[in-house]
Amino acid sequence: MSGRLDQLNLDALDPEQLRAATAPRGPVSIIAGAGTGKTRTITHRIAHLVSGGFVNPDHVLAVTFTNRAAAELRERLTMMGVARVQARTFHAAAMQQLRYFWPKVMGDTPWELLDSKFPLVARVTRAVGLEPDRTLLADLLGEIEWAKASLIAPTAYPAHIGPDRRDCPVDPEKFVKIFEGYEQAKASPDRVLLDFDDLLQSMAGLLESEVGIADEFRERYRTFVVDEYQDVTPLQQRLLDAWLGDR
Repeated sequence: MSGRLDQLNLDALDPEQLRAATAPRGPVSIIAGAGTGKTRTITHRIAHLVSGGFVNPDHVLAVTFTNRAAAELRERLTMMGVARVQARTFHAAAMQQLRYFWPKVMGDTPWELLDSKFPLVARVTRAVGLEPDRTLLADLLGEIEWAKASLIAPTAYPAHIGPDRRDCPVDPEKFVKIFEGYEQAKASPDRVLLDFDDLLQSMAGLLESEVGIADEFRERYRTFVVDEYQDVTPLQQRLLDAWLGDR
């Protein structure tokens, strides 16, 4: 992208947007309400950093929360001439990375994405003596997903019911057994099933425990942009911290 095109893009910004988009390279927090041009600002910031030679577009990873938001980021960046920047959801980014790095640690043991959790949760719910209807299954799944996103292990869940104002859909002891049974049901000697939270957890674990993988990843990705950062869960923050390392 030429300096002339970069200047043309920056001319579309108001003074506050311009200040954010052209801030020096390094940690920047952009606080903006709905409809204030936040997406425009962060895409211009990426384009400004790339066009100014401050970052390599191949080393940039922008993450957000929905496929729609990620597609909008990619579309805008492509129109601005920086299509090589990776713009994905947290889960899509983790999935892409895990597919690449998994064989380096797990060898020939494959993993598969668990598209539907309902059958597994229904099975382990019956195993603890409860008959799951669709409403109960949805409530159980919601609590399992909340706990995993909050980095809360099954046995630690009961201690969080009061402080976190959780409405546990069944007796807490039975919920712990259901949660544990669900986690155990996904693992077998010849295949590993991963749900969407596991994608983040597994990739973070690889980066935290495997120095070679962490070095290779951090050599590739050096600049990160997080859209809607206020909505990041503890699990997503763990992955983000693993991506960053001590940088």
